[in-house]
Amino acid sequence: MSRRFGAAPSLGDIERLAEAAFASIPESLRRHAGNVVIRVEEFPDAETEADMELETSFDLLGLYRGTSLDRKSIADSGSPPDMIFLYRRPLLDYWCETGEALERVVRHVLIHEIGHHFGFSDEDMEAIEASD
Repeated sequence: MSRRFGAAPSLGDIERLAEAAFASIPESLRRHAGNVVIRVEEFPDAETEADMELETSFDLLGLYRGTSLDRKSIADSGSPPDMIFLYRRPLLDYWCETGEALERVVRHVLIHEIGHHFGFSDEDMEAIEASD
């Protein structure tokens, strides 16, 4: 079911879509990603753009920052929380270009970034998405 927006979806709209997408992930995975902070921002910051050598601010839809569970150790206990960033403007640009439902775009990007938290392969992430 695709929602209709009278104006461009806001940061809050994208947050709500991300919350719904997170709730749709199997509980067996969700409980291990509960401490991951999900933030929606307009664009990646300048440091991220430089680190990732992006051509434009629209080249990145989402980003996982943290240490994947397969690489975590007790020594990581004092490190900052793992975070997933979803970038509103690039997401909206992709949505407009593809005509794909925005809910589906947000869910796809969120699952991909959560997959990085788990250290999953692309095939693992595709299987999670297919479990709708």
